[in-house]
Amino acid sequence: MTCITALTAQNTTGVKDIFPVTDMGFIETALDAVFTDVGVDAIKTGMLASEGTIKTVAKCLRKYGVEKIVVDPVMISTSGSPLLPDSAVSAYLSDLFPIACIITPNLQEAKFLYKVATGTDFSVESLEDAKDLARELFNLGPKYVLLKGGHLPLSANYRRAASASASQIVADILYDGKEYYIVESKFIITKNTHGTGCTLASSIASNLAKGMPVVEAIKESVEYVHGAIADDLDLGKGNGPINHLHRTYIEQLKKPRSSGF
Repeated sequence: MTCITALTAQNTTGVKDIFPVTDMGFIETALDAVFTDVGVDAIKTGMLASEGTIKTVAKCLRKYGVEKIVVDPVMISTSGSPLLPDSAVSAYLSDLFPIACIITPNLQEAKFLYKVATGTDFSVESLEDAKDLARELFNLGPKYVLLKGGHLPLSANYRRAASASASQIVADILYDGKEYYIVESKFIITKNTHGTGCTLASSIASNLAKGMPVVEAIKESVEYVHGAIADDLDLGKGNGPINHLHRTYIEQLKKPRSSGF
């Protein structure tokens, strides 16, 4: 079930325009309609587009008390287009992160969130640096931080790879305030990664709704997204989409046996 907070005009080459929902009353009504009928087991937030929208969504989520909230702090698209005004980022920190079960920033978003929160930059050149950044984001309020590793391809010694050809590992880092869980995947050289972050957060929320523990839900979701990237759809002139249907197999219908009549 969805509550639409913004429309985008985009293709594989980038975001052309954004048309946010500006009536906060409509967003509240849409969320009320969803919560009061079918019911909600887990939530994933995506592009919230404005400070007012972030605060409105957070208020409604507090109202209904759902605990399995996956916050994907969408700020920058796969193609590099900004999707959220800088002035709205602080609303994530003050309103959404404290009620989030999991936040799922990529490296660019994580560094930007840290800078807004502290006023200083954070340099990441290795797996250990990324773990330190995940710990800093945990201190902003969520129960878990999943720092995605797609923007920090690593060489065999777990330092930032100097080139695509030297990239061997993608390490997604989960931190719960006590332990780190590292989910490693083989680095895939492809430009077709449109929608990876949204897909991962949605998959995690779906697995949580099915009752999976957090660590298991994340590991399974990372594996699913890795397969969707590896399928390497090549659509459009820019960053093509990942293949969400890569686990769907179509079996040829067999000719029925003769009945003998």
